[in-house]
Amino acid sequence: MLLVDPLNDIIKGCLDEDRISQEKLYKMFSSKMFGLCLQYSNNYDDAKDILQEGFIKVFQKLGQFDHRGSFEGWIRRIMINTALERYRSQLHLYPLTDQEMKKEEPLYEGVFEKLSAGDLIKLVQELPPRYRMVFNLYAIEGYAHKEISEMMGITIGTSKSNLARARGILQKKVKILYHSSKNIGY
Repeated sequence: MLLVDPLNDIIKGCLDEDRISQEKLYKMFSSKMFGLCLQYSNNYDDAKDILQEGFIKVFQKLGQFDHRGSFEGWIRRIMINTALERYRSQLHLYPLTDQEMKKEEPLYEGVFEKLSAGDLIKLVQELPPRYRMVFNLYAIEGYAHKEISEMMGITIGTSKSNLARARGILQKKVKILYHSSKNIGY
């Protein structure tokens, strides 16, 4: 019995520039990719822009997908690169001084259980863009500092220092949440 793969049919339709297939592909992946775009953006509107730019690239580069790995992973990589390009063109990344890199405070147990996914995304979104990009690439996507430095055009040391600073900022925010949740009786 011959198995039919609807995704391959949709991809083929997109390669043939069929608008219905493009809409199906967009609907199939847009909500998950929007969540990813939110991680790399300042706000909802920026995430929508990254998503739109990313899908334009997906459709333009679809012929380059070689069917070896996950199609979703391939789209994810395009979205991340789109976010990186957007912020690389808007920001200059500077290394932090040793004075700025303070010893990290311990995490506060119990706070994370009280936070929703939306709360966590909001905390990450509040990071300065240069720190947010490195934090997402390292902590969420699993890239090594060498890869991050190449992707962002920064040194490995800058990647490490930006990650340390992002963690420090997040820990301060968690500390504030911890103390405020104790005061309101969570």
